[in-house]
Amino acid sequence: MKVKKIVFIVLGCIGLALGAVGAVLPMLPAFPFLLVALICFGKSSERLHKWFVGTKLYKNNLESFVKGQGMTWKTKIKIMITVTLLMTFGFVMMFLKELYIPCGILAGVWLFHIIYFCCVKTLRKKNDATTEEKDTQKPVEENP
Repeated sequence: MKVKKIVFIVLGCIGLALGAVGAVLPMLPAFPFLLVALICFGKSSERLHKWFVGTKLYKNNLESFVKGQGMTWKTKIKIMITVTLLMTFGFVMMFLKELYIPCGILAGVWLFHIIYFCCVKTLRKKNDATTEEKDTQKPVEENP
């Protein structure tokens, strides 16, 4: 049991490190690595899980998705572009080596990825909601 806990802590730390790098670098997606960290910390230690959920990194990248509220368009597009670029590189390299079956599998994985993120609920930013509220309010008429 203790070995399992240590493995989850190590995997959670690796996921956290890669997620932190991915939050800064546009070529590395932060979302999947932070999700791995969340799951691993949740399975390893309540204390680590509470700490991770309280970090700014978690709140900026995962909180709305985990709560079932969805993701912003900006986050979705960033993830889809990054994955598309990385998978395109792999696809081209395999195609040049005439590995057509793996190319087909990779294309299927890419297509599933794009469809999945298009189907994830889109979260409106708080600024958008307040703008809509202002637009729907009736103007106050002044009496002359």
